[in-house]
Amino acid sequence: MKYVSYRIRKLHQEEIKILDDFLYEAIFIPEGTKAPPKEIIKEPELQVYVADFGKKKDDNCYVAETSGKIAGAVWCRIMDDYGHVDNDTPSLAISVLEEFRHCGIGTALMQHMLTALKQQSYPQVSLSVQKANYAARMYKKLGFETVEDKEEEYIMVRRL
Repeated sequence: MKYVSYRIRKLHQEEIKILDDFLYEAIFIPEGTKAPPKEIIKEPELQVYVADFGKKKDDNCYVAETSGKIAGAVWCRIMDDYGHVDNDTPSLAISVLEEFRHCGIGTALMQHMLTALKQQSYPQVSLSVQKANYAARMYKKLGFETVEDKEEEYIMVRRL
């Protein structure tokens, strides 16, 4: 694992548009598969992650910043998304720019968000992850448990 110096902070309101970039980065592209066009994030099933972000009380987002550049983001909200388990459980999305992956940033972002959600008295948080995505192992190490095993993905929950 390479070392990168970074700090984790809340996303500023004026930076909300970067969530579009991180949403695209969060799309898992299996090895040997062509990446979809960037416009895919305009699809309704993906817009639930970013549309009007910051305007709902359950919207939370933290970013990892290194040398003035945002290297990764973790965000959640209560939404009917791929990782939806119920209307009281926030669903997580996370992505780290490719050049900053395998540096521990994703794990640090997740730990920061889990602590924040616990402090906000949420009983649990959920996410969806493709079975082939290496991040599924990270989620298990962080205490996420599979609650639904679908054909290509897991729905995972972490009690807080």
